[in-house]
Amino acid sequence: MHAFDVLGDPVRRRILELLAAGDLSSGEVVETISAEFGIRQPAVSMQLKVLREHGFANVRPDGTRRIYSLDTGPMAEVDAWLTPFRRFWTQHLDALDTEIRRGRRKGSAEG
Repeated sequence: MHAFDVLGDPVRRRILELLAAGDLSSGEVVETISAEFGIRQPAVSMQLKVLREHGFANVRPDGTRRIYSLDTGPMAEVDAWLTPFRRFWTQHLDALDTEIRRGRRKGSAEG
């Protein structure tokens, strides 16, 4: 499965967002995902398994709990794929940054 196939699922993307904020137990992931998506523990566990099997997440035992953490390795594949497209937004973001800085200077000069 290609990295974009993994990232194509909104539940898996949300799990990755949660793990990007810090390690979580499987129970914590299930609780959040169940509340947000209305799916049960077996469906969440299946999504965690997909993330593990494709290198996006690591799991380690902690007593009776399973702790999940983000593995950023597959994100390199996504980053590499995006490289030729960055030119379409980098210039716009640089221009936005310039305008924000101008606004801050103007605001502080008026104060």
